[in-house]
Amino acid sequence: MSEAPLTNDAVAMPVNRAVPSPVAVPAVENGGGLTRIVLAVVAVVAFVALLMAFLLWQNVNGMREQLARQSADALAQAGEARTLARQASEVVRDAAGKIALNESRIAELALQRAQLEEVMQTLSRSRDESMVVEIDSAVRLGLQQAQATGNIEPLLVALKFGEQRVARSVQPRLAPLQRAMARDLDQLQSTAGGGIADSLHKLDDLMRLVDELPAANAVAAPGGGSLLAAEPLPADAPWWQEIWAAVLQEARSLVRVGRVDRPEAVLVSQDQIFFLRENLKLKLLTVRLSLLSRQMSNARAELASVTASLNRYFDPRSRRTQSAATLIQQLQAQIKEAPALNIDNTLAALTAAAAGR
Repeated sequence: MSEAPLTNDAVAMPVNRAVPSPVAVPAVENGGGLTRIVLAVVAVVAFVALLMAFLLWQNVNGMREQLARQSADALAQAGEARTLARQASEVVRDAAGKIALNESRIAELALQRAQLEEVMQTLSRSRDESMVVEIDSAVRLGLQQAQATGNIEPLLVALKFGEQRVARSVQPRLAPLQRAMARDLDQLQSTAGGGIADSLHKLDDLMRLVDELPAANAVAAPGGGSLLAAEPLPADAPWWQEIWAAVLQEARSLVRVGRVDRPEAVLVSQDQIFFLRENLKLKLLTVRLSLLSRQMSNARAELASVTASLNRYFDPRSRRTQSAATLIQQLQAQIKEAPALNIDNTLAALTAAAAGR
């Protein structure tokens, strides 16, 4: 058999010709395959590394471009921000100047308002003081007239007018004055107006009775008949008796016999009785006016005059005359002297308001 060619490794080793080594050839073959595998692996790894490096370079390049764009955008935004900042600073300066100007104007307006309010308060106080003085003068004048004439109507008018003026002024410090005037006004009206309506009704009834009162000279004989009473004629009486009866009846109408207690009442004619009744009506109207004007003393005096005329010229035994006398007595009892005028609350409130309290 021919010997196989030996490699360098094989040459380096000592040759034992007696014992050939069957293992040398497989070892050399396995070493070359392993080398190829390693080289292939190294090549793959190098390729992968190159590929990764390429991809990494592309990523880095993309990131660099993105960073460049972002940096450019940031620079542009920074420029715009600086521009906006300058504009905002200018706006702030302008606003600060306007605010300072407005504050100075507001301070001037506040000062002018304070001065105007002070002037208005001064004018209001002067107006209120003048109003209080006018109301005080009107109330005191009404009080004097009421005390002098007995008619409280001027005082009531003064209180009503003063209360209305105070209500229109809408001043809180004058509220006590308004309450005091309203209280005195209600008190005067309730005191003066008590029983007036009933008295007026009685006067109306009395005026209706005046036309029905029998005069004293028209009273028949006691018992309802005449002292020369005519006797009834028989049905078959002759004609001359009828003529005589007619003559006697005419004589009875011309002559009347009776007792005369008041001669002046007998001498009153029918026409005078008419005027006498009208005079009584006028006196009753005077009583009405006196009651409405709260002049109680005048009303009582007129009622006394009506009573005297009633007793002098009219029949006291008649029911109508007695009814009229009863009404007059009731009126005399209802009409009392006017109470003392008391407006101390109003006067005290006026004094306090004039003093500025």
